[in-house]
Amino acid sequence: MIFGKIDYLNLLPFNVFLKRYAKTTRHHMSINYKKGVPSVVNRAFHKRQVDSAFISSIEARKYKNASLGIVAKKEVLSVIVTPSTCNVSDSASATSNVLAKVLHVDGRVVIGDKALKLYLDGVKHTDLAALWNEKYNLPFVFALLCFHKKASYMYSLKKEFLKRKIKIPQYILLNAQKKSQIPQKDILNYLKYISYEVDFKAKKSLKKFYNLSSKCLTTID
Repeated sequence: MIFGKIDYLNLLPFNVFLKRYAKTTRHHMSINYKKGVPSVVNRAFHKRQVDSAFISSIEARKYKNASLGIVAKKEVLSVIVTPSTCNVSDSASATSNVLAKVLHVDGRVVIGDKALKLYLDGVKHTDLAALWNEKYNLPFVFALLCFHKKASYMYSLKKEFLKRKIKIPQYILLNAQKKSQIPQKDILNYLKYISYEVDFKAKKSLKKFYNLSSKCLTTID
């Protein structure tokens, strides 16, 4: 199986889990990775260059998913809009650019580890997940674990991941710190803002986002 891997901190627990899970005797499976930012992984999945991946919510509605995602209950810290003289999208993003339009937030969209770094540096910003929650009292789903094949494996994987408490090895945290330039304590604190279960409220939120984004993009076109 080829898995589209996004090396953002918000997926650190899942990436640790997946490596271990794939090697267990019962669930042994050879997994290869194709890495990239969300927009790149989206395209690779669409072209079937990868079998499974966390796909941006705005694209994921076209595909089967395992009801596992990247969910912010309230604020997320890593999807922000900073002040700018003109509106600037983040080329790495798909969902967040649309979310900014849906929420009528002007400025520069920044996602991922670079956004978290700006937040920690105290840069003035609007947290898009926090604003969404403030307006609709719903969590926001940024991505869904989608797949083209091996549905039973993917559902089993989801079930196992959600029932386990993932401990991130020190060497992985150290590597993440070096790569992102974000201290380990801030990485661990950030992960407290991320949830992965796509429950009833998350599904309700997705439906609302899809309806609002359809209207928004139609207006823009």
